[in-house]
Amino acid sequence: MKKGVEYTGVVTKIAFPNKGEVDCGEDGIASVKGTLPGQKVKFVVSKKRSGKAQGRLKEIIEKSPMEDVEPNCPHFGDCGGCSYQTMSYENQLKLKEDMVKGILDNAIKGDYQFEGILGSPVQWGYRNKMEFSFGDEYKDGPLALGLHKKNSTYDIVQMDDCYIVNDDLNKIVKYTVEFCRAAGLPYYKKMQHTGLLRHLVIRRSATNGDLLVNLVTSTQNLDALDLDAFVRGLLDLPLEGKIAGILHTENDSMADAVISDRTNLLYGSEYIYETVLGLQFKISPFSFFQTNTKSAERLYDKARSYVGDTKDAVIFDLYSGTGTIAQLLAPVAKKVIGVEIVEEAVEAARVNAELNGLDNCEFIAGDVLKVIDEIEEKPDFIVLDPPRDGINPKALTKIINYGVNELVYISCKPTSLARDLVTLQENGYYVTKACAVDQFPGTVHVETIIGLRRIDS
Repeated sequence: MKKGVEYTGVVTKIAFPNKGEVDCGEDGIASVKGTLPGQKVKFVVSKKRSGKAQGRLKEIIEKSPMEDVEPNCPHFGDCGGCSYQTMSYENQLKLKEDMVKGILDNAIKGDYQFEGILGSPVQWGYRNKMEFSFGDEYKDGPLALGLHKKNSTYDIVQMDDCYIVNDDLNKIVKYTVEFCRAAGLPYYKKMQHTGLLRHLVIRRSATNGDLLVNLVTSTQNLDALDLDAFVRGLLDLPLEGKIAGILHTENDSMADAVISDRTNLLYGSEYIYETVLGLQFKISPFSFFQTNTKSAERLYDKARSYVGDTKDAVIFDLYSGTGTIAQLLAPVAKKVIGVEIVEEAVEAARVNAELNGLDNCEFIAGDVLKVIDEIEEKPDFIVLDPPRDGINPKALTKIINYGVNELVYISCKPTSLARDLVTLQENGYYVTKACAVDQFPGTVHVETIIGLRRIDS
């Protein structure tokens, strides 16, 4: 295969999350992103290293046998989000289950119990948080507010009819972009570092429908933004739920991310509340919380079953976020210690523990790598729920050195999990059971829960 040349072939298998191995017969094999097993595709070779070709998808000539429905969303193909919409939910789950099992089978030594995949109770309107970006759909086009176009860093798909959120979020997006267009406000251009409008972040409680709206801007020409008028218009919207709070975040960071230099409360409360498995959680603007509340209940219930009997045990919940897992385990443990690097999430975890009447939870702010050296207690059981890229190798070594008999590892990226499993198995642990959980219907993402036991336990 030659760089820049167009080829046609059939996708024979998929590497997580969506890289297809395309067989082009005598021409060879290439890896092409954004494909599904069984599709016949046309692509152009974009890279070739060490004899391995990578291609850029140009056209799907024939659909996969798994593609058995028409996509619901009018933006399918343009938006880079829900690429599995051409498959029935049954086929989505099968593909995710097969991918996770394939990754685990290659990483795990010996026999283990694979418990399949738990589907989401809701397929549409499930996200309780969305970050929308300001920009334009094409160069010098009208102001847009939505999600990034597929394979684009700059272009934005105007998104006021997204199917994976409650329609209240769509109404807020539509109002906001119309308000900003009418005021002639410019979006922030991340290469030139000029402009005002950056993001709109909306959270919605799946428990009671309450909404938290956060407008994120730079401080450039901020006087042109009439925040009082923006708030009045939001409060006049005919919504199913009610707006609990409206915030304005100032962000002059060079990074294209929602970062708070300063956050001002414009109306109501800075928090909304969510209930998971009978416990109440206070959700702040920047704290982590699983984005599919109903499916998160299944995830946490399964994780709790993997932990098992913890009476009189000290449990470490590492990478604990707002302390959801820690608090679900606290009633059946002697003590739970959560460690999380995001200070606001730790503060929220402490508030939530008090809210739920739990006095045996301790939450520590800091990097797991450093903090576990400072904790005097020794754990009897460890729960791991790290970020997408997995656990820092040095931190993993320290975790292993505790020598606990059992671990539970929750992962949102099975390839990172597989890498860490190699290290855990090399250091005396074996996998007892595993389960995939679909938190994100319509997308390539999937969660995995692993139970591990020490060989000599």
